[in-house]
Order: sequence, then C-alpha cells, then structure tokens
Amino acid sequence: MNTGIDRLLAEPDLRRTLHGRRVSLVAHPASVTRDLTHTLDALAQCDGIELASAFGPQHGLKGDKQDNMVETCDELDPLYQIPIFSLYGEVRRPTDAMMDTADVFLFDLQDLGCRIYTFVTTLLYLLEAAAHHGKEVWVLDRPNPAGRPIEGTLLLPGQESFVGAGPMPMRHGLTLGEMGHWFIARYRLNVAYRVIQMTGWRPDDAPGYGWPQDRVWINPSPNAANINMARAYAGTVMLEGTTLSEGRGTTRPLELLFAAPDIDARAVLDAMQTIAPHWMQGCALRECWIEPTFHKHAGQLCNGLMIHAEASFYDHAAFRPWRLQALALKAILALHPDYPIWRDFAYEYEFDRLAIDVINGGPALRDWVDDAAAGPDNLDTLACADEQAWREETEPLLLYR
Repeated sequence: MNTGIDRLLAEPDLRRTLHGRRVSLVAHPASVTRDLTHTLDALAQCDGIELASAFGPQHGLKGDKQDNMVETCDELDPLYQIPIFSLYGEVRRPTDAMMDTADVFLFDLQDLGCRIYTFVTTLLYLLEAAAHHGKEVWVLDRPNPAGRPIEGTLLLPGQESFVGAGPMPMRHGLTLGEMGHWFIARYRLNVAYRVIQMTGWRPDDAPGYGWPQDRVWINPSPNAANINMARAYAGTVMLEGTTLSEGRGTTRPLELLFAAPDIDARAVLDAMQTIAPHWMQGCALRECWIEPTFHKHAGQLCNGLMIHAEASFYDHAAFRPWRLQALALKAILALHPDYPIWRDFAYEYEFDRLAIDVINGGPALRDWVDDAAAGPDNLDTLACADEQAWREETEPLLLYR
C-alpha cells in the first residue's frame, strides 16, 4: 500500500507540476512516508519543490498539545526557516496572509474517519480559503482506519461547529481525499483540487479493514494511540460530553466505554444486554479499573468497561461503536435515573449548547438516552434513514472500490 506522499515522492511526473511554484504543507506527527520520514523533511529534500510554509492542525504540527482547546502558536521552523502557522491557535481558518505564502497547499493528515475529528473541518476551511484566493489544494490521501462502515445521525442545519463541518454522520466511511470532493460539491466551491490517490488500499479486506498491515501506526493526535482506538472513537468520543471518564489521564484513552468512581460496570453490562444485546456485537467488553492521573476523576479509582475491537474479537461488519456507546449511556441512566451524566461546559468554543449535542450535531441522541420509554428501534429509525441517505450521496465519490 502506498499513500499519497509515497506516490508523490516516487513519481516524477506528479512532482513536475509543482516545479516553479511555492508549496505549503498541512501536516502532523503521522504525516510520514513508508520509511517514517516526516513529509516536511521528505519534501524539503526533493529537487524542484520550493517549501514556502507549513501548517499544523489541532494538537500542532508536532502533536504535543494533549487536550482539546489547548492552542498552538505560530513559529519559525528552525531547520528550514519557513513559517509554521497554527490552525488551532488565534485562528481556525487560514488568514489572507497565510494563504499568500504559497500557490499550492499539500494536505497530508492521517484521519480517523469520524466527523468530530477536527482534521475534516480543517480541510473544509482550507478549501474555502483556497477558493477565495485562487489557490490549489492537493490531498495526499491516506487510509481511513475505521474503513467504509457508516454510522450515526446526520448533523442538523444550524448545528455546524469545528467538530461538525456539515451534514454528515459520525462515522462517514470516506478518506479525506474523497471528503474533499464532497465538500466541493456540497458547498459549490470553485477551487483547483487534486487527490493523489493511494495504491493498494483495500478497506474491505481482512485483517486490517481499512488499516494496512504493512504500515506502522503513529498517533495522529496524542490520544489516538492505536487501531483499537480508531475503531472505537466514533462512539467513545461522546464521553467528552459526559461526566464519565473516557480514559484521559491513562495509557488507553478513548478505548473505554465509560469509567466512573460511583458506577458498577458489571451492572451496566447486564443492563446493556437486557436493552439491546444486538448493539454489542463485533467486539469484546472487559471490566477494568483505572485511576486517571489528570482530567475527569483524577486520582480516583474508577470502574469501567474496556472495548476490544481487535484481534479475534473484532467483526468489522457487526461492530457499531456509536450505537454501543449510546447503549452504555442508556443503561447507566436506567440504573441511575438521576445521575448527572451530561457535562455542561464550553466544548470546542461552543458556549450555548450542551457538549453532547455539539458532538452529535443535534439533540437526538441525548433525547433518546434521556427518554426512559424510548427503545433501540426508536434510535435505529432515525439513524438508519440518515445512514442510507449518506451512503447514497457519497457512493459516486468513492475512489477505492
């Protein structure tokens, strides 16, 4: 399997188009070649490529910022003496001055295949800025490690945010190269756009189902530690909108279905099996104990459930993390109706909505969890219609079949 940057480096005809033009790069720590050379270094060594600037998304070009809403400053690269602009600092959208530094913008970010992962929104903002300034954008495509499955309700009009770039479900099933085509069509962007496609990516093939077995996993953000997290993330990210721990402050963040000091995980597991056992397929759930060193419940012993969407426990077609997480929240409130489960705080600079609604692109999931009379079929009715609509809308855009 060769990524977009592998092909760009290996094929002179692709690079020839960049000769004589100023080039900028959007990258993070997982922006590496097959031999683990960072894309910035690889491009700097290419004859005929003039690196003029670079950009870092959320968590920074270096990936050193641990938590959400921790900003990165602009800086000057000490080796190449080019400006490194932050797209998660004073601005989220590239400014006029930033766009003036280059003619072609190469976008090389490893994504997780989830709407809320902010690299998707960063791509939209770059495309919009490029359309305004007459610049060109190339996506150096990379795998969607969660593969092609689609899950979740569509983001509602008016619910857009930095974690909600448009009316897409939580798990969108696209690569960022494909997503760029969707953005251009959806928002009618007049922009010069090109995808340097991967070769050999087979998202339906075992055992990787999206993640090639010949590629090393490198964290695209500090808490994205492995393929198990990438598969579970479309569900576990909802914990950021709750008072339950998602495992930040431990070595396995966002691989937990929940953890808390005042909840019996085994009782929750039993309740889940009573409410919707068919939503628990495709993975193993294991009781665990954690004591976070920071973040929620720091220094407290918490009981929880660990998700294992890996090895022989993983069934790619059956695993539905968004429903699984919704089920866990439903079970907790069934056992503890007065539990203060929803976290009320500013989430990704959204101050007027509950974080769980920002995450889900509307209140439908929270309403379903809160409604004791609502069953699995009620949420399925909403989600299945949206999932099918998204599947039909994006099928013509698929580059890898």
